[in-house]
Order: sequence, then structure tokens, then C-alpha cells
Amino acid sequence: MSTTQRWDLLVLGGGTAGIVAAKTAARLGARVLLVERDRTGGDCLWTGCVPSKALLAAGEAAAGVRRAGRFGVTVDEVRVDFAQVMEHVHGAVRQIAPVDSIEALEAAGVTVRTGHGRFVGEGALDLDGETVRFTQAVVATGAAPAVPPVPGLADLDYLTSDTVWDLTEAPRRVAVLGGGSIGCELGQGLSRLGIEVTIVEGAPRVLPREDASAAAVVHRALESDGVRILTGQSVASVIASDPQSGWLVLDDGDKVAFDRLLVAVGRQPRTTGLGLDTVGVEVDERGFVVVDPRLRTTNPRIWAAGDLTGHPQFTHVAGVHGSLAAGNAVLGVRRAVETSAVPRVTYTHPEVAAVGVDTGRERDGIRILTLDHRHVDRAVTEDHTDGLTRLAVDAKGRILGATVVGPRAGETLGELAIAVRRGLRTRDLAGITHAYPTWNDGPWNAAVADVRTQLDRPATRRALHTLARTRRWWLERRAA
Repeated sequence: MSTTQRWDLLVLGGGTAGIVAAKTAARLGARVLLVERDRTGGDCLWTGCVPSKALLAAGEAAAGVRRAGRFGVTVDEVRVDFAQVMEHVHGAVRQIAPVDSIEALEAAGVTVRTGHGRFVGEGALDLDGETVRFTQAVVATGAAPAVPPVPGLADLDYLTSDTVWDLTEAPRRVAVLGGGSIGCELGQGLSRLGIEVTIVEGAPRVLPREDASAAAVVHRALESDGVRILTGQSVASVIASDPQSGWLVLDDGDKVAFDRLLVAVGRQPRTTGLGLDTVGVEVDERGFVVVDPRLRTTNPRIWAAGDLTGHPQFTHVAGVHGSLAAGNAVLGVRRAVETSAVPRVTYTHPEVAAVGVDTGRERDGIRILTLDHRHVDRAVTEDHTDGLTRLAVDAKGRILGATVVGPRAGETLGELAIAVRRGLRTRDLAGITHAYPTWNDGPWNAAVADVRTQLDRPATRRALHTLARTRRWWLERRAA
């Protein structure tokens, strides 16, 4: 079956990138068809950002009660109803879902079809046996949890960040394979809910992509919440004692027992089975779609947006991608993706928020400014001083990167992302009046300290002292 209508823009995938692309194109006057194989909203809504943050909120509530004694507040017992926690998680998803629904898309002028789409020729997509014609397309099918080729893993009913939300009862012991952002977030959240958690990470430390000092703070926080952490450990095999439980066998022969295994080693692009090779869309050796700085693929009529591009796999990046790709396709403009100031946040407690260049080490032309949060008054009042702020600045004092570790660090990151993007200097940040006391005092105090250091340079100090003496002489002369 074939239709004669030709769509101005076909969007394949109904996650964040696809939804934003479709709505943007429709707003610009294009005839838009969005094709989604399952349900609109994508991983962020159904299995990622929304449910994970709801779970972490429940864990934070439990942890806060347990630690209330340090404020002089005594609570006799903390009881966790895991089924009720999961109802809270699913309730949060249900409340947000209408924003990304088919009805919302259609109200914005987008036509939505459900089914599996596969490119079959230039300007043609097979949609479950029906040929759909289009002028341009945006591929936005996202990514899925990666599963490592560990012997024995396939014999187990393991969990991923997609399926952990199907739990209705709390397992006694959970092993987490992977100590990146997803593994640390879910591991800490489950541990705070009373589950025995062990995180196994092959790298020398958790959060291996973040500043080592930041990772160390999170490591201590996880252990404080009862998480057992095994770093520098590779898994040789998995032994299943039944469909769900068993042991991780480490390279050194040690075993980690579990009742459920959560695999959290990253995400891989959903690009197989789309017929991309049929229409000349190149993918790299990892399966990511090859795009130019404007998100155009190797087929000039097809664009890509979101997690499958090899760019940072964040919802906020996907949203920017969707808008940019749609605008470029529909209007013919040539906007490029801005990559120097992409913020990222790991939502452990404390959070790790970072943007721009690596703050882990000084190198030619880049200084690292570090402020321990023992010197942030808000941290002292809330007894959360095991955090830090780090700024990477160049010789002119321009802020090139930042890392903040602390409660709500993601909210603190906003002004730092602007600073990196706009090339602001520490004196610009120091010159802005900040409300007191807030967590934003960390970056502000780091900037103020740097400005004071610059003022203490011998040449600058001599010039300032000379100016002060001149001013004093002038005032005394006028008073005489």
C-alpha cells in the first residue's frame, strides 16, 4: 500500500529529539509526520529521567529521616513500603506523560503514526507495509541500554535502566554492573530504600568520566549510604542459581552474590533495522549515525538528532538537537551544534554537575581554582560540607569549565554554563550580586578569591596603592 501525500518532514522516533523536531517543524509551517514504534515520550519519560528522579526523591526522604539526629531530631524507625515507592515513581510518569502524548503533538499540528518505520529508498519509508513519502527526514530513534558480552549473562533475567521500573517487591541484594552515572544514581537510590547494593566498576573509580576529586566525594557518599563499591574489577562471568539470582565472578576469582542484577554499563544507539544503508546514511563502528556540525547525515535529505548521533546522551542535548535539525531542514539555515558548554549532572547525593573543559588537572594556559564547601555557609548550615567547586580558567581569567559537587549542584550549574558559553571572566562572575546564603556561593566565592589573587599581584598592588595615595593627596589638598 502506498500513499500519494508527500510530507515536508518525516520524523522517525518519538522521544525528546523527535518530539521537539516535529513540533518545531510544524510551528514553522511544515507538513510533519512523526512515526513512533511504541509510545511517545521516549526513554526520558518512561525509563530515564522522570522515574529515576522520582526514585531518588524517595531515597532522599528515607536518608534524611535516618540522619535527622544530627539536627537534634530523633525518629524511632524508618519503614519503606517499596510498592508505594514504585507507585510514586509511576505516578510521576503519569502526571508528566500528557505533555508528550499523541494528543499534544496533534494539537501542535503534527500527524502521528504508530508502527515500525524502515527506509526503503530515496524519500520513501516503509511503515508496516505502507509506503510513506517524504521530502526530508529526521532520524531520532535514541539509544538503548548496552549489554556487555559477559559469559552467562544471557542466561539471566537481568535488569536494565529500562526494566528496573517493573519491580514491585524490593530484592534483598542487588548487584550493579557499572559505576557510571546510571549505576551510581540507581545504586544509591536502592540502597537508601533498604536494599543491599554492590557496585562493580571496571575502571579504577566510580564516575570515571568526571573530575577525580568529584568522584571521590560521591564514592564516600555511596559508602555512607551502605553501598559496597568494587572498583578496578572486571566481571569474568555470571553464574545463575535461578532465572533472577546468582553470582558475579570477578577476574580475581571473588564472587558477588545477588538476588537481582542491574546492568548499567552505558547506552548504545538504536540504528539497526532502520534501512539506513539503503538510503546512504553512514554509521560508525559503534553504530552511531555520522553527522556534520549541522546534524546532517551523509544523505543530504536526512538529518539525525539525539542519542544516536554520538553527541552527549542527555535529554537537554536531544531537545536542542531536535530544534536545530528541524530548523535547518525546513528553513535551509545552517546552524551548527554548540559543543563547548554542554552541561551534565549526575543526580546522586551529592550531585555532580559539570560543564566545559575538564577541571581535573592544570595544564598549559589553564589554572584550576578549587573551593572546598566547608567554606560555603549554606553547606555548613545544612551539614553537607563534603563538596567542592572547581573552575578552570585561562590566563585572562575566562571561565572554560566548571565542576560543582553538592546538593542541587545542577541548579548551580546554569550560570556557569552561561559563563563558559559567553567567555565570561572570574571578575564578571564576582561582580554579580548573589543571594546569601545559597549553594551558588561556591562558584561565586571561587571567582571572588581569584579576583583577589589577581589584585595581589605585585604590579597590580603597586598601581592600586599609587592610585590610593594620589586620591588621598587630592582630597587633603581640597580640604586645606
